[in-house]
Amino acid sequence: MKTTQSKDGTILAYDKYGNGPPLLFITGATCFRSFDPVLYDAKVFAEQFTVYNYDRRGRGDSGNTSPYSMERELEDIEAMIDIAGGEANVYGHSSGAILALEAAMKLGHKISKLALYDPAYADNETNLRAFKKISEELYTMLELGKHDEALCSFLQGIGTPIEVIDGMFRKSPQWNTMLALAPTLMYDSMLANQLPPVTKASKLKTPTQIIVGEKSPSSMHKIAKQLNEAIPNAVFNVLKGQDHMPDPKEIRKFFVRFFK
Repeated sequence: MKTTQSKDGTILAYDKYGNGPPLLFITGATCFRSFDPVLYDAKVFAEQFTVYNYDRRGRGDSGNTSPYSMERELEDIEAMIDIAGGEANVYGHSSGAILALEAAMKLGHKISKLALYDPAYADNETNLRAFKKISEELYTMLELGKHDEALCSFLQGIGTPIEVIDGMFRKSPQWNTMLALAPTLMYDSMLANQLPPVTKASKLKTPTQIIVGEKSPSSMHKIAKQLNEAIPNAVFNVLKGQDHMPDPKEIRKFFVRFFK
């Protein structure tokens, strides 16, 4: 484990794997760098890239300075890019894709190329209102200490199929660690409580690839298409046979062509 420090003094823990062009991996809700699926993804990507796999604030071995804001997470991303040499490719998954896009719009040339998988925005006003209601219920669950219920509700709310939750997450020996990180769900719900920033994204100059799983929720397909239409010269791909938790070997095929 290595560490660096964000602008507000928060300690960020990370691991570095592989050789090749630098790739910063930004994970989604309740993921952490030593979570088996995340670790597997990072090591698959490391066969072609130098991967920086970090714990987002409030998770794993990273600190959790209050109060939380998206801006602080963007400062964390900048700190990680600086560790990588001041410029890096960035891959964001789910709520991590929201952060990756926001970082690209803020940091400009520090992000060489950007890849987004299933960015977890709301696709329309109706679904946004529904997600805000889910978020309010989530906050209540967390206040009552119902972490298991809150975690399952959130994962389903962002489109994770129940069979993936029961088959992958709940059966993982690290499920209890995820439950301990449940309070950070409030952070991810804050990130996802918005529509895709299409107007702002239309000014993005960073080369961008948008990927959505063929079996991912239809709302995520709509979001991906909205961003693809907004971002100049974006590349859009549907990953056949994959859902919200894609096979990293399939993702890597796109990365090799796009990032290299």
